[in-house]
Amino acid sequence: MNRLKAVGVMLGIALTVLSLPSLAAIRLNPITTTGFVSPVFVGNAGDGTNRLFVVEQAGIIKVLQPGSSTPTVFLDIRSKVAAGGERGLLGLAFHLNYRFNGRFFVFYTRAFDGALVIAEYRASSNVNVSGATETVLLTIPHEDAATQNGGALAFGPDGYLYAGIGDGGRADDPPNNAQNLQTLLGKILRLDVDRPDPDLGTPYSSPGDNPYAGPAIGRDEIYSVGWRNPWRFSFDRAAPHAMWVADVGQGAREEVNSPIVRGGNYGWRVYEGTACTALDPALCNPAIDFIQPLFEYGHAGGRCSITGGYVYRGPDNAMAAGTYVYGDYCTGEILGWDGTRQNLLLDTTMSISSFGEDERGELYVVDIAGTVSRIETTTPTPVVTGFYNATLDHYFITAEPAEAAAIDSGSAGPGWKRTGTTFKTGGSTPLCRFYGSITPGPNSHFYTLDASECAQLKALQASTPASQKRWNYEGLAFSSTPPSNGACPAGMIPVYRFYNNGFARGIDSNHLITTSFVEIQDVAGRGWINEGVTMCAPQ
Repeated sequence: MNRLKAVGVMLGIALTVLSLPSLAAIRLNPITTTGFVSPVFVGNAGDGTNRLFVVEQAGIIKVLQPGSSTPTVFLDIRSKVAAGGERGLLGLAFHLNYRFNGRFFVFYTRAFDGALVIAEYRASSNVNVSGATETVLLTIPHEDAATQNGGALAFGPDGYLYAGIGDGGRADDPPNNAQNLQTLLGKILRLDVDRPDPDLGTPYSSPGDNPYAGPAIGRDEIYSVGWRNPWRFSFDRAAPHAMWVADVGQGAREEVNSPIVRGGNYGWRVYEGTACTALDPALCNPAIDFIQPLFEYGHAGGRCSITGGYVYRGPDNAMAAGTYVYGDYCTGEILGWDGTRQNLLLDTTMSISSFGEDERGELYVVDIAGTVSRIETTTPTPVVTGFYNATLDHYFITAEPAEAAAIDSGSAGPGWKRTGTTFKTGGSTPLCRFYGSITPGPNSHFYTLDASECAQLKALQASTPASQKRWNYEGLAFSSTPPSNGACPAGMIPVYRFYNNGFARGIDSNHLITTSFVEIQDVAGRGWINEGVTMCAPQ
């Protein structure tokens, strides 16, 4: 294998500007055949079960088991909920320790007066059916109109519960709720649900670093202000776990904001997107510290209402890692922000009410008409193939079809055979591949997802003459998912790395990358060193 060189091929999907037809190779795969009734959200419990939870607007949460197409009722609170139009059971968030404490939280509009309610429930002894006891955390009056309720709930990486609250519903926000620090309307809130406040008698407290906590003028719960209708927001799985908020516009502009600054003012009703509304013209002043959106779009072509989504970090390569996925409710377009521009990923006939994320980071789109669909790529997922050379006692892997074909044909050198081991690529972390010097060795290949390990070997290569034993960087072989604390997320296959301890034994060094327990037992019996789980492959 010492003469085989890596072919550095970078595969990508062409993306178009927002106004043009889609070139993104994605498709939608419905998760059930029976459908739902007015679904408005889909999410996961983060408990390792890989279940999906679908929120129906009328007041029902359904649970779908992995591999099943028949959901069952998890929670039914229809008697508590005013549903219809923009009202209903709108949000769901599971506690970060749900696996152990069974706590989850809902956001709904109350049946008799439309007030906004954030409440806690707990799982019962039957993990697929919630307990019936409700603990109301917070009630926000919302009597002026039935619209602009907000509805998003999510736990941040800091362990606090965030809630998106609409401005109260009337056109132009006549009470100026979004700028009024004495009301929770038109705000994003941050609550500590693990520490009740004994002084206020509430089952939550406000974190001490909330911008208006304590003697500061303003409600303690407020995290940021100046929102019209933050219907959906999310946190990026990747560090630094930025918050992404899509704020529904009034009649002209839809906007996305990220990152969200603690105490930041995002402009409504002074601004709609970057446009001055002329409702408070004296405040349309660059010297005033309003935070402009990261990007926005207008209502051309029938677009009317943004539905916020997620930054894609899934292992199945449905699209480029780091793409922020969102949509428009009226046109059904699924859109993506690649860091510099908005792109049309897929044009659908859906009324997109939400997006969602499973435990692995794969994304779903929700159609209020009754379907929940997984977003998938139409491009086949590259597969890693394993090879072995008995004469050299060396192993090798590749995800490049041309490279595999060269090995099969013998043009890469004699004696190489397929091991039968294959696994899928997929993830957001690139794999570095190194090649050992021909003389005097180590004469093999080495693979790592660890960025620091990759950088260290590159540095050693730069400081070591080519005539000496060293690893030579060949490029990024493919992408995968690194393990967490030596283990893979639910639904993923562990890939192990073994080392033959060649340096110590005075022979050519070699590494085996495999999912095969037959291969693992063989090399372990020959004294190879188990270096643990090196990556996690999609099932």
